Amino acid sequence: MKALVLAGGSGTRLRPITHTSAKQLVPVANKPVLFYGLEAIAAAGIVELGLVVGDTHAEIEAAVGDGSAFGLQVTYLRQEAPLGLAHGVLIARDYLGDDDFVMYLGDNFVVGGINDLVERFARERPAAQIMLTRVGDPRQFGVAELDAAGRVIGLEEKPERPKSDLALVGVYLFSPAVHAAVAELKPSWRGELEITDAIQWLIEAGLRVESSVISGYWKDTGNVTDMLEVNRLVLESVEPRVSGYVDAASELVGRVVVERGATVERSRVVGPAIIGERARVRDSYVGPSTSLGADCALADAEIEYSIVMPGASISGVGRVESSLIGHDVEVTPAPNTPRAHRLVLGDHSKVQIST
Repeated sequence: MKALVLAGGSGTRLRPITHTSAKQLVPVANKPVLFYGLEAIAAAGIVELGLVVGDTHAEIEAAVGDGSAFGLQVTYLRQEAPLGLAHGVLIARDYLGDDDFVMYLGDNFVVGGINDLVERFARERPAAQIMLTRVGDPRQFGVAELDAAGRVIGLEEKPERPKSDLALVGVYLFSPAVHAAVAELKPSWRGELEITDAIQWLIEAGLRVESSVISGYWKDTGNVTDMLEVNRLVLESVEPRVSGYVDAASELVGRVVVERGATVERSRVVGPAIIGERARVRDSYVGPSTSLGADCALADAEIEYSIVMPGASISGVGRVESSLIGHDVEVTPAPNTPRAHRLVLGDHSKVQIST
């Protein structure tokens, strides 16, 4: 069995962060979200991996390399534009050959891995096997309809009137039969080749499509809210560790990791939290569910429930919370100009200002 990881999306819901960074490399607990998927694939005993990349290919290739750090053999497959999940299968046709494969979306996060899913597929050999989870608003997802026996009888992508609350999780297993389905697809109303249409084709062709409803945790980390929630979840499982320097005037409470080369001076850190390598925290408060990346600087400031990416600095400001702060960002106090705000914002930014 091979694996196909789709990492060619542009990440419009994470702008402006994704104007300069691949969405799959935004860190969760100081590790790119893509890496969690690669580790899950390797843990399932899969070695050969096709990684579909787009405009951010250089950044992803630099981060993943040849895959040996994960125990994988990576082949990069260029996708000229994000034209749908089934389009990713289409361009990977020669690489996949006649092998079964697992398709994993590079910005998805699944707790518990995929070992059981892969073992069940190998044992039962359906044409396709999908993972489902119940969601509050299924209109945002691909949605499955099951019959009374629990078999998949229909699929629809982002329906206006969903027939169930069962959304497709971003992990799929396919036999080579899916290639015939993909070859027959036409672009949907979104202009994309939909993987839900390919699975529906298999169903209508009389082939078996199996599903399982997961009870564990799954998130599509495509927006800031979900990214912060996944960061919180992962931090809940970290073991406290101090590899850097913490002075006697500082206090660490709960699950706190201080990485090698980091310094914490005259500060309070309440876990779960990570202070990345060579980060500097001085005269500050770091609250729960916060990840400070490598080489960050925090001085005379407070931050909580946030992700701060490498090289960013925050100094002399009041409380910062529920924030995603990009690489090498500088956050400083504004000049004391009454009734004025000076803003330099990227496209599609969202800003909340106290009045």
